[in-house]
Amino acid sequence: MKVGERGQVTIPKEIRERFGIGPDTEVEFSVERGQILLRKRSSRLPLRAWKGYCAVSSRKTGFRNVDEYVDEVRGKL
Repeated sequence: MKVGERGQVTIPKEIRERFGIGPDTEVEFSVERGQILLRKRSSRLPLRAWKGYCAVSSRKTGFRNVDEYVDEVRGKL
């Protein structure tokens, strides 16, 4: 495989399919032990959007918080 004039290479189809790399997938390069590594960048979860979500749901079911619910499920209440 050759590197093109603009520094581009084509990732073989088998590897793209195996690792789920598509047109909009972000990848990152690193150097480890003198070798260049290409890694699929892990997707980030929008956890801030979920903050407090369980609190509302637990109150609807009659529990003050998630911990109280877990304690009941585990038989601690």
